[in-house]
Amino acid sequence: MANQSRRHFIRTSVWGLATLPLGIGILSKTAFAQSLPRLDPSVPSAQALNYVEKASDASDHPAYTSGERCDNCMFYTSGNQGCQLFPENSVEPGGWCQSWVAQG
Repeated sequence: MANQSRRHFIRTSVWGLATLPLGIGILSKTAFAQSLPRLDPSVPSAQALNYVEKASDASDHPAYTSGERCDNCMFYTSGNQGCQLFPENSVEPGGWCQSWVAQG
């Protein structure tokens, strides 16, 4: 009986140690998400999508329609002003890019 308790303890301990890095990874991503650096419109990924920090600056773009802004796009995350298209950066809520899609 004592061997079974010891085996159970060891198995549980190994399982706990194995899942510890996963838990730390989840916590660090949550903390990181709260402080995303602002997207620079001059970086290649932003230029590829014609990102601008002020939506009205895109008025001459054929895909732009008045009223389209990052903060009413389906890719926008209001909690950290993030964008799924630029996962390592935050975007200007009043910005725009050609991948804008209405929130559903």
